[in-house]
Amino acid sequence: MAILIKNGTLITASETYQADILIENEKISKIGVNLSHPSADSVDASGLLILPGGIDAHVHLDLPMADTVSSDDHYTGMKAAAFGGTTTVIDFVPQDEGTLAENIGRWRAKADPKAALDYGFHMNITRFDQDVAKEIFTLPDLGITSVKVFTAYNGRLRLPDGEIFRVMRVAKSAGILTLVHAENGDVIDILVEEALQAGNTDPIFHAKTRPAWGTVEASLRAAALAAQAGDAPLYLVHMNTAGEVDQLQYAREHSLNMMGETCPQYLFFDENDLRGADGAKWICSPPMRTAVDNERLWEGLEKGVIQVISTDHCPFFFDGTQAIDYEGKPVAIPGKELGKDDFTKIPNGLPGVGDRMPVLWTEGVGSGRLTPNQFVALHATNPARIFGLYPQKGSLLPGADADIALWDPNKELTYGVEVAKHRTDYNLYEGWRLKGFPVMVFLRGQKIVDGNTWYGKPGMGKFLHRGEGEILA
Repeated sequence: MAILIKNGTLITASETYQADILIENEKISKIGVNLSHPSADSVDASGLLILPGGIDAHVHLDLPMADTVSSDDHYTGMKAAAFGGTTTVIDFVPQDEGTLAENIGRWRAKADPKAALDYGFHMNITRFDQDVAKEIFTLPDLGITSVKVFTAYNGRLRLPDGEIFRVMRVAKSAGILTLVHAENGDVIDILVEEALQAGNTDPIFHAKTRPAWGTVEASLRAAALAAQAGDAPLYLVHMNTAGEVDQLQYAREHSLNMMGETCPQYLFFDENDLRGADGAKWICSPPMRTAVDNERLWEGLEKGVIQVISTDHCPFFFDGTQAIDYEGKPVAIPGKELGKDDFTKIPNGLPGVGDRMPVLWTEGVGSGRLTPNQFVALHATNPARIFGLYPQKGSLLPGADADIALWDPNKELTYGVEVAKHRTDYNLYEGWRLKGFPVMVFLRGQKIVDGNTWYGKPGMGKFLHRGEGEILA
């Protein structure tokens, strides 16, 4: 079935212009003025903006953590993403027992029957030897062209610096991008132990025991390791502090192949949000910092030091003892109440995959801090280019997948948990007044969102075999 979207204004990462879009066989087949088709269903986009569907390159769906699991799975999380204008997400595969291929197979077995959007994977590397090194070379054949390493979570996820260096060299040889979670795991462990011994168990101590300087130091250390690994391409995930922006800028000014992302929570909130009675709602790793850090991250986005806005979406119930209604059924999943007496037992993570684009449109484009073209670059085109999906995703070009968000720049609403579609019981942006919102969303030419109506289905999403990505200057 053909669809003809008429009279809209196309917004790409570089251009803004009026045109019609013809969709055939899941693809954008034509873009032009006064297009016609004898049998196409017509959609009038007068007064609307036509954006490429967003790409959230950092989500955690159906992720086991301590005594619970993240409350959004590959259906509910993708549904929430779609209502916010996102049509592609990239999840992470944990390196559990067995080979990398076996781990990927297990994660796909969970995701494929539920996926409501197109999706890809990053591969965590949390143990390393020569066998794993050989397996990394096979990842592109499995559709995965990025791996993630950690400088924190001692005894669980962290690799020693020498092994991170080896991963970077192998990844570069295989055409794979290395992602790094940059914090100082040794310092964190010492400070957590001291806090608990002193009886400091409130949520604010989650931030106090993960100092910003640890992130600054670890991000520079990661850059140095990548430089010594033959200038291996490197990507900083969830940048949260001013000094981290400084280190990324320094690395890029010294011609290193380094890029980075930040997340909405690090632009709008700070550690004081952890001090309230509901402080557990804001627990994530790394934590929020200060208003000064918020501002420097905004500057990084405005000036192109930071290339991507993702979410690190990993939601948990605030009170998992109380059920919520989800699609007509009661759902209760143990959540942040697990750490009511000990901040170290609060599940780390926040909802955000559906909030990202609407909130950033209001606070970024609406405030004049970002142009509409920068908005599209940060939310769709840049992640597509970096993670080997462009121009299939993140573009409005003939031949691209018809992933499209029709955006009403004048739609106003009061946002919060009742509007967002995450499967959890709270929203960070409760009561925020937004202007600009997606009103219709297409995935490969299939209408999946129309106003408040959901047409998506579990299993309609496709796993994306990503190619080698670009290093953005």
